[in-house]
Amino acid sequence: MKREDAVARAKILKALANPIRLMMVDVLSRGDCCVNDLRPLARVNQSAISRHLAQLKNAGIVVERRAGNRVMHHLECPCILQALECTVGVMHKEAARKTRQAEAARKP
Repeated sequence: MKREDAVARAKILKALANPIRLMMVDVLSRGDCCVNDLRPLARVNQSAISRHLAQLKNAGIVVERRAGNRVMHHLECPCILQALECTVGVMHKEAARKTRQAEAARKP
């Protein structure tokens, strides 16, 4: 892998490295939303939601479009959901490893 590719990938992963932004991606996977639709995800103000969206936009994960006087946000690359699904597999593997480790530690 070239350094430029690694830097670009790290930028995308960095944008996803926040629970609120992960929840936003999840909501956007079900359809376009405006900022007010995303506010209930976390107890943060509208400007914080906008900053999180800006990071997702800067990474190319989310784009926006105007719908009258509303700005709608759209998941630009739904394939990112596959990467997020992979994290579930990693979590399951890690939980199984820890369970095996704990069982081994209990054996006399």
